[in-house]
Amino acid sequence: MAGSRHEMKPGTNEGLLMRIAFYAGSFDPMTNGHLDVLHQALTLCDRLVIGIGVHPGKAPLFSFEERAAMIARVLAEQAQGRAQDVTVTSFEGLVIDAANSAGATVMVRGLRDGTDLDYEMHMAGMNGDMAPGLTTVFLPSRPMTRHITATLVRQIARMGGDVAPFVPAPVLDALAARYT
Repeated sequence: MAGSRHEMKPGTNEGLLMRIAFYAGSFDPMTNGHLDVLHQALTLCDRLVIGIGVHPGKAPLFSFEERAAMIARVLAEQAQGRAQDVTVTSFEGLVIDAANSAGATVMVRGLRDGTDLDYEMHMAGMNGDMAPGLTTVFLPSRPMTRHITATLVRQIARMGGDVAPFVPAPVLDALAARYT
């Protein structure tokens, strides 16, 4: 990518610009769909910041701390040697402000279908106007994860259904503990 990196001086890190991406969501809980997008994002960046949106008026199933711990366990198992390149943070307010605070130049958005694309295109346009230095990158969900939503996972788990095909093992354990 032209302009994204400088040539490094041998034996130093001098001149290297880190490509930092910001992946925002509620992750309540993290699903295999989130994990799919996360793996794709790691191929595009040096560092990935997962921003968990915290809204004072909403009551999530899991606290920020619980979600961050679940994500850390998932990354330890499945980040293919890149767990150290991922951090988790919370944010309130505009996602572009959180991304800028994290030093990100890329905002990652996962797409499941055309409805997501329509919505995300509007958001990307607005975000681009408000934060021109932040580029939105759309990553399509793979067919095997396209149908998964955290909302459906919560509903199925609450009713005693099997969510094992939809979430990583640490999340499955946390859901089982919550609903038993």
